[in-house]
Amino acid sequence: MAYSRISDANEITARYMDSILIKERLIDSVVADTSTELFGTKFASPVMTPAFSHLKQFGGRELTGLEEYSIAAKEMNILNFVGMMENDLFSKIIATGAKTVRIVKPYADNGKVRDQMKFAEDYGAFGIGMDIDHIFGNDGLDVVIGEQMAEQTSDMLLSYIESTKLPFFVKGVLSEEDALKCAELGAKAIIVSHHHGRLPYAVPPLMVLPSIRKALEGKDVKIIVDCGIASGADVYKCLALGADAAAVGRSMLPSLEEVGSDGVKNFIRSVNDELRFIMSCTGASCVSEIDDSCIVKT
Repeated sequence: MAYSRISDANEITARYMDSILIKERLIDSVVADTSTELFGTKFASPVMTPAFSHLKQFGGRELTGLEEYSIAAKEMNILNFVGMMENDLFSKIIATGAKTVRIVKPYADNGKVRDQMKFAEDYGAFGIGMDIDHIFGNDGLDVVIGEQMAEQTSDMLLSYIESTKLPFFVKGVLSEEDALKCAELGAKAIIVSHHHGRLPYAVPPLMVLPSIRKALEGKDVKIIVDCGIASGADVYKCLALGADAAAVGRSMLPSLEEVGSDGVKNFIRSVNDELRFIMSCTGASCVSEIDDSCIVKT
């Protein structure tokens, strides 16, 4: 058989995820509770929405996909994330009532970065953050929908963090070094992610997650994981290897496109139900009891 190189980080991530198996612990186990707490707020689940950007109106419906999944997040009582958008659309997201974290792009226009972060705080965002894995492109600095991106220094990130009273999230952390820098700068959460495979041969988030968790031991930083999260089993593996929560991504899109908010709720509910089932089957009565003792790497 001819040898075939695989540079697609998404395929590498999926293979790694599927190589992790789960042991049962049934005796003395109980029906698990999937509720979790982040920054003093209780949520129904550690399953979160992704930081999508620029979703259109699907199926001729009145609301954009971003508003539809935000409504689902509100009704499911889970933490909601949104990405690149202008302030007028973000105000509509906040109007849904969802507890929402706004992830701002690393614009070359620093004034726009600060304006969007301040707008988010003023309008009631749950948290704000920056998407650092969209800084670079093949030709140098990235251009996203006509917007030039810029390098982000530690001093720049520190100035954003110090400018807000909200929890600050750094999205796109994929190394112990960046995780420690985030902690030292005062970020309250990181999202371990390769942004759907932007970096060829990117290490799977779950492969680097345990070492990131160890590096952050004793530091007040929450860890969220995304990339390829499509089931309760995937979420369980993330939590077992050191994450506090996990965000579904493109796996949610078919349900969103076809049915809208109700489709997202059904999808998230199925993910959370499977998470509860696996927790119950492994002796974890609550999210904080999940650890790597039931995880086997093949």
